[in-house]
Amino acid sequence: MRLSDAIYVAGHTGLLGSALVRRLQAMGYSNLLLPLHRDLDLSDAAAVHGFFARERPRYVFLAAAKVGGILANCSFPADFIFENLRIQTNVIHESSRSAVERLVFTGSSCIYPKLGRQPLREDSLLTGPLEFTNRPYAVAKIAGIEMCWAYNRQYKSSFLVAMLTNLYGPGDNYHPTDSHLIPALIRRMHEAKLSGAHEVVVWGSGSPWRELLYSDDAADACIFLMNLPEEQFTTLVNTGEFPPLVNVGSGVEMPIREIADLIAQVVGFEHKLAYDSARPDGTQRKLMDTSRLNALGWRSRTRLVEGLRKTYADFCSRITETSDSGNWNNRTLILK
Repeated sequence: MRLSDAIYVAGHTGLLGSALVRRLQAMGYSNLLLPLHRDLDLSDAAAVHGFFARERPRYVFLAAAKVGGILANCSFPADFIFENLRIQTNVIHESSRSAVERLVFTGSSCIYPKLGRQPLREDSLLTGPLEFTNRPYAVAKIAGIEMCWAYNRQYKSSFLVAMLTNLYGPGDNYHPTDSHLIPALIRRMHEAKLSGAHEVVVWGSGSPWRELLYSDDAADACIFLMNLPEEQFTTLVNTGEFPPLVNVGSGVEMPIREIADLIAQVVGFEHKLAYDSARPDGTQRKLMDTSRLNALGWRSRTRLVEGLRKTYADFCSRITETSDSGNWNNRTLILK
């Protein structure tokens, strides 16, 4: 990508999208296309067509998606499959119609089988049943992989899929019920610390292991892939009988209990963490095999404790406390 090329970051206000924008701007890219949702609804096919016809982006990062934790996925499965299918279908299709030079579509490690052999290789896709709690989201992302692959074969597009492990970092969604593991625990422990509570309840047994990747590292990997020399990029895209898929992860996993303990240290919550085993655990392990990406010369750089500190600082910078009494139960944390 040249610094003056038109680059569209779909989902630029989200966790990964905002990290992509930060990284691209820091690298000197000056022609970023960043329409807000009120100006471009990606679920509206006509609106997406008009945007691509007007702006003619040369490169596209497709990071827009409806995402959430276990509770959100279990509560709104129809929303997760419907909205994600619409968003990615419109952007991928119009990228092909307008002859976008390269597209990187991002997904999640939940596309892999629930009981897949660890670490999860790209060729384990569709070799076993999915985790039930996020199956609709995973199926939508698998459809996006297939769509990129199909357009590459039929229209000679250059669409690559970056399959990301669990992300966290500045700009995350800290909603009390709809967020992922890291932001949810940061919020609960922060609230408990301020209220003087002596216990924070964590969903599940705490026994599953999770690989975590700092959002700015994930953005760096996506830009690295987009900027690969032509021969290397073409090799990844033209894969014959295998989807154009590359795993992106840190290569390090920890039990959720240890992750929660580390968050408590960062937040300064010094009391009990209780585990509600009646709640779903999700997949027990989903460590990604990142050997393909590592062989190209990329590795993650941010240590977990460093990333958590930056994420907690971001959370603290984005909230205000409002209260009409001294009773914590009447206080509300409001994200700016």
